[in-house]
Amino acid sequence: MPVVSYASVSTSPPLVAVACNPESFTCKLAIRAGAFSLSLLDRSHTSAIDGLATTHGTSVKDKLAAVGLKHTKGVKLNVPAIVGAQATLECSVSSETKTGDHTLVIGQVSAAYATSAFSNFWNFRRYKPLLYAGWKDGLTTYDAY
Repeated sequence: MPVVSYASVSTSPPLVAVACNPESFTCKLAIRAGAFSLSLLDRSHTSAIDGLATTHGTSVKDKLAAVGLKHTKGVKLNVPAIVGAQATLECSVSSETKTGDHTLVIGQVSAAYATSAFSNFWNFRRYKPLLYAGWKDGLTTYDAY
């Protein structure tokens, strides 16, 4: 799943957390599958991310393709990995917890890979992150650079 925000919650074992709408097709699918990928996309994918938020997974055969994102099978897990992502984490679902109106999904990282934009540090001359700032009549992003 493409993400604009996630949190590292452990280094040993490597765990990340993502807050999902428990009614979303993607959240249900990831929990049922027991695995998911997180794809860090840059600002060039803003309209695709907006499309993912407004396209229901039950209305299309391939939600990623429907918004113009190509994907392939992950390198370690049977999860979709978005082609062109700046970085990808492949995760097995470790736990899920209801937190207010969202579900906190904890994933154990099985594979992590990135483009050269992440060599030793985030090179913000090459990686222009999509920073989520909220939802108001569509996806709202922060663009300070």
